[in-house]
Amino acid sequence: MHDAPTWDPQQYLHHSGHRTRPFHDLLARIPDLPPTDRPARIADLGCGPGNVTAQLADRWPDAHITGYDNSPEMLKEAESHAGPTPGGGHLDFAPADAADWAPAEPHELIVSNAALQWVPNHPESFPRWIDALTPGGTLAFQVPGNFTSPSHALLGELCDSPQWRDRLDTHGRRFVHILDPADYLQRLTDLGCRTDVWETTYVQLLQGDDPVLDWVKGTALRPVLTALEDDPEARDAFLAQYRDELRRAYPTGRHGTVFPFRRIFVVAHKR
Repeated sequence: MHDAPTWDPQQYLHHSGHRTRPFHDLLARIPDLPPTDRPARIADLGCGPGNVTAQLADRWPDAHITGYDNSPEMLKEAESHAGPTPGGGHLDFAPADAADWAPAEPHELIVSNAALQWVPNHPESFPRWIDALTPGGTLAFQVPGNFTSPSHALLGELCDSPQWRDRLDTHGRRFVHILDPADYLQRLTDLGCRTDVWETTYVQLLQGDDPVLDWVKGTALRPVLTALEDDPEARDAFLAQYRDELRRAYPTGRHGTVFPFRRIFVVAHKR
């Protein structure tokens, strides 16, 4: 088990269009599930507010789909998507931490969207998850790959500055737990999977005042906001400093604020 920040589902959903697009691209590369004599079993690790989990039911309307998350706030929001699906399947949600989640039954698909970067040593779970797949099943996930970009580098530098170092420790960097794409390919191929790995940089055009700050308030900034939640004055001071740095790194242009975002995709098909 690892410590988790406090999540704000509504803040996370502010940029749901941009955040959902990588899931669509991942979903498009997942092959058909192997036939079974029971409803296909699908798990979504780190399901968040459940909006992308519900899209799994659009693709596999007769499956039994469970979204897992360790955030009570996210699970409460996700419950609005729970229930029977039009194709005779079922969608539900349950508390679990991807760091130690183990399937209790065979699965045809284990998927995760922008969650495993929060899980230390998540590649160590690959053998357990692949073993739980039925022959022909799939493990598919995408993780952000932009931790050296200004948005994250500046956050780490500010957390490490003399003013904030003792207060925030490693909160600005603690969630960087991803491998290089080639490492993901090697590990999953070693497990006998036919593995497809790729990366994409989405050049996003954000709108509004300080939109990059608004974006990271829903994700990378959550550990800092959690650490400072009992001290509003310190929180506001940190946000003001970080905002000024982001404004310089991502100036507003004539059509909005350009925010490039790299993501890593993995689809591992069990032979």
